[in-house]
Amino acid sequence: MELDTFLYNLHFDTNKLLPSEWQPDWADAPLPYKLYRGLPEIPLTADVPLTLKGREANSNPSLEEFGHYLWYVYGLTRYSQAAFIEGTEEKATVSYAQLFRRFVPSGGALYPNELYIYLKLKDVPEGVYHYDVAHHRLLLLREGNYDSYLFRSLGNRYNLSDCFGIVFVSTVFWKNFYKYNNFSYRLQGLDAGVLIGQSVEVADRMGFSTRVCYQFLDRSINHLLGLSEQDESVYAVIPLSIHATTVNSGQFEEGENISATELSREVPLLKHVTYNRSKRVIDYPVLKVMNKASMVETTHSFENIKNDAHPSNSLGTELIMLPYTEPISYDLASVCRERHSPDIDFMIGKINQTEIASLLKETISFSYQNDLGNKYNNAASSLELFGTFYNVEGVQDGAYAYDKSAHALRRISKGDFREYMQNGLITPNVNLYQVPLCLHFVGDKDHLKKELGYRGYRIQQMEAGILLQRLLLTACALEMGGHPLLGFDSNQSDELYGVNSKGKTSLIQIPVGPYRPRVWLKGSLNS
Repeated sequence: MELDTFLYNLHFDTNKLLPSEWQPDWADAPLPYKLYRGLPEIPLTADVPLTLKGREANSNPSLEEFGHYLWYVYGLTRYSQAAFIEGTEEKATVSYAQLFRRFVPSGGALYPNELYIYLKLKDVPEGVYHYDVAHHRLLLLREGNYDSYLFRSLGNRYNLSDCFGIVFVSTVFWKNFYKYNNFSYRLQGLDAGVLIGQSVEVADRMGFSTRVCYQFLDRSINHLLGLSEQDESVYAVIPLSIHATTVNSGQFEEGENISATELSREVPLLKHVTYNRSKRVIDYPVLKVMNKASMVETTHSFENIKNDAHPSNSLGTELIMLPYTEPISYDLASVCRERHSPDIDFMIGKINQTEIASLLKETISFSYQNDLGNKYNNAASSLELFGTFYNVEGVQDGAYAYDKSAHALRRISKGDFREYMQNGLITPNVNLYQVPLCLHFVGDKDHLKKELGYRGYRIQQMEAGILLQRLLLTACALEMGGHPLLGFDSNQSDELYGVNSKGKTSLIQIPVGPYRPRVWLKGSLNS
């Protein structure tokens, strides 16, 4: 399949992505976490704190503290069982679903990402580790100091001697391809972004500074971790430090042109035994081609991106000014424990202007350090927030764009669009008649394609995921729920907002509103 056609179908013609006879083999599903065999183990304590507080400045974390960080970012946090009733009252059948959950959402709860860490703490051997989620422990993949190797893999841009660790977010293709087939490519970027967003949030609460690197030499990083690019590939690299992460200006454009292939020759090949449970793994050639096309081979391909994004303010002229709100202060740990995707549990309720002002402002103003250029420190510099509003205090029902510069809603169209949005659901697993807010992140169709080729699409999905996690956490802090959806008609929402003519599209749909308590059994998986 031609790659531009594939990306088009991911958003606008998803039926063409699945073979007509496609049916997931549920009995042969892979595990939602990767298992290694026969590696040195470093256990992490399950006695994690119930709240996240700042730590003593100017000291690297202990292994115990770093274990807390990993658990709050991606650990198994809850085991739940939900009941589903089908059929009539006279002939009802009940089925049950048991799931291990984490603090971040994931399409189908499949968690296609894995975490690897280059760690330099006094309590453990220096080297590269895999975070074994199933057992909450670190497994040593490769011992030694790799500062120089990673310094060059990141384009000679960062002073890694100041970092106590580097987190690598990878994607294991089969982990959600088995269910979603080629559509999994869209999910993988968003899932990686949500995980990145949680990593940044938790690091900030624990007093770590972070910088998200989207540009790196893929093959040299994968080689260091012992990953086969046919099965798994790193999507983002996140240095961690107790100091502000620094950029070595000047070397980015003028330094040595480093080749991933040549760099990989400096360290031996890793051959570790892994297990994923599936007895039959179906090939996914399109995902392999997309991954290869998105890779960077030399550091001279790295780019400093200029922000040329233009907001779509011309779509509406009537402004509703929102009230000024102070930044929300909340306990991240308790919000993480409370957050879930309500789906059928939404219930209609009125939202006041202060709540909507806080939700939109906290989401779209979120900033983090990254390697896309100085103007891209704000995650929303290339994304906009649109939505349909119903039963919001002081806001007439209709479709709106959030104007972040004015902290206002810019009205596009009047009316109750709940039926319109409900009819646009490909899989109607949420009753949008019960939801006051139906929000969409909107971005350019050819995001960074000129500068970074097909890697630009992947970066856009990750940035959407970062903002998605911020939105979900903020909604929960405001005692509302959010449910991420990709099973919606992008053409329909783009037509409503009038963004198609601007070269933009809706990336993800998030119903947000009050919800009733869920009937389920759940238990925490920490001491």
